[in-house]
Amino acid sequence: QVHLVESGGGLVQAGGSLRLSCAASGSIFSIDYMAWYRQPPGKQREFVAEVFDDSRQQYAGSVKGRFAISRDNVKNMVYLQMNSLKPEDTAVYYCNAQIRTTTYTSNTYWGQGTQVTVSS
Repeated sequence: QVHLVESGGGLVQAGGSLRLSCAASGSIFSIDYMAWYRQPPGKQREFVAEVFDDSRQQYAGSVKGRFAISRDNVKNMVYLQMNSLKPEDTAVYYCNAQIRTTTYTSNTYWGQGTQVTVSS
């Protein structure tokens, strides 16, 4: 059994910063990638950023230069530093990871989400 738990969401004014954290726990052999997605009100879930086990990173164009993803492979955690926040960043942010529970068994997991609200 594997769980992802996010924390760090909240209310912030436009131009401010927030740092999200996500902890993976359970029967973890290795983690291929860890990522953040978000779902704005009334819209579909969308990709934000991801970091692979070799530290390669990818970002959505809308957050590039403002958000930074990082990973702690010892603690099985991923972080999202969000700077210069805009009202359009308001969304429920979800942690996502592809985790191997054995050498040959890999599944994708989701956290429960954390709300980020940016006021104008």
